[in-house]
Amino acid sequence: MKPPRPSGPRRPRPTPNARKPRPKPDAAHTETPLGEGLDARRAALDLVAAALDHRGGLEEALVRKPFAGLELRDRALARMTAMTLLRRLGAIDRLLDAKLAKPPPEAVRMLLRLGAAQLLFMDVPAHAAIDTTVRLAGAAEATRPFKGLVNAVLRGLQRDGAPDADPEVLAPGWLFARWRAAYGEADARAMAAVIAEEPLTDLSLRQAEGAGELAEALEAEVLPGGSLRSQKRGDVADWPGYAEGRWWVQDAAAAIPARLLAIQPGETAIDLCAAPGGKTLQLAAAGAKVTALDRSAQRLRRLTQALERTGLTAEVVAAEAERWEDSRRFDAVLLDAPCSATGTFRRHPDVLWGTRPGDIAKLAGVQARLMDSAAERVKPGGRLVYCVCSLETEEAEAQAEAFLARHEDFALAPVQPGEGGAPQGAVTKAGLLRVLPHQLPGGADGFFAARFVRKA
Repeated sequence: MKPPRPSGPRRPRPTPNARKPRPKPDAAHTETPLGEGLDARRAALDLVAAALDHRGGLEEALVRKPFAGLELRDRALARMTAMTLLRRLGAIDRLLDAKLAKPPPEAVRMLLRLGAAQLLFMDVPAHAAIDTTVRLAGAAEATRPFKGLVNAVLRGLQRDGAPDADPEVLAPGWLFARWRAAYGEADARAMAAVIAEEPLTDLSLRQAEGAGELAEALEAEVLPGGSLRSQKRGDVADWPGYAEGRWWVQDAAAAIPARLLAIQPGETAIDLCAAPGGKTLQLAAAGAKVTALDRSAQRLRRLTQALERTGLTAEVVAAEAERWEDSRRFDAVLLDAPCSATGTFRRHPDVLWGTRPGDIAKLAGVQARLMDSAAERVKPGGRLVYCVCSLETEEAEAQAEAFLARHEDFALAPVQPGEGGAPQGAVTKAGLLRVLPHQLPGGADGFFAARFVRKA
């Protein structure tokens, strides 16, 4: 039985993606320790609010209080809760809309989302999910008057149980509409269904030798192309082979573009927009003399640490790719361009809700300029691979077509089916790589890559 509806007409609720000021939590939400798991849940609310506010908001919230002030166990709970909520946000909001006669204040809606995520999609006892959410409501002046509503709505959801989620509601409506237009109804729904799945951990190896031994130690399977997919959980620094630098974390789809360069030992290669460095490590492990360039010196520190751990070498340069004053040309150029990152929603569900439609057009302009800059650094006869972890065609197929129209001295070098570990169906008739998240069993990042050769 649903809670009684307040009188008055139902008003449409703004979508979770609508831009609006984040509500400021009162002092009870920022200063007073609540204990008994409530601090972790309060931090989860802050993570989700940051993710909905803008692109990159979740990453920023992970390094500040309240999340950063938690004990390790509570940080794990807060992160897991926030990620579960973001993966199920579309479905949760549909369920809440059916229980609410009119939109409550945003802070109350966030509490209801939190409770629903725990109640329906996490291994949290129902009484604990409801009680902790009601107590959080009572801890803040702004939400205290709504304790009864929170309790009634969550108990109604408990009685109803978790429904079979329609994949379409797992993604923002505007984004799902784009996927349907680009890939068709069946693929769009299959892609969206992956949003709810918690991904396993993919690893790239420094050396192919010993892959079987490592796979056994890491509870992993060897994927096409040579990546390992591990069933293990927990801190990767404790896993076998990490301290020895035998592998690094890298999504299986993200590992394909570097393989498409087909590096030969001794060749020169440059990884533009290199941080955090997975592709640089691949190129170095293949025997290239690598230059890793990125605008962010801070992000390059992670790359340098990875090089030290794996025993691989590369020249590391902090500079703007378009403005780097170096006349060298390279046998192989890899451009993993800044993009909307909509293909990474398995590991970063916040991108679904933090991305705005206008971001895609803005990023497309940046990508075109970077491609032109990258072209200048390719030797005659050399190869250029352009890639993005985006599912949006303006950042991918359209960029490849426009690049060839601008650069008559380049030709497309078609990717072959299965090359580099490409899943079945991931290579287009034109020879472009287009990995959709559902094409690899267990899921993968959505990725695009195009390979070009500079005419001699």
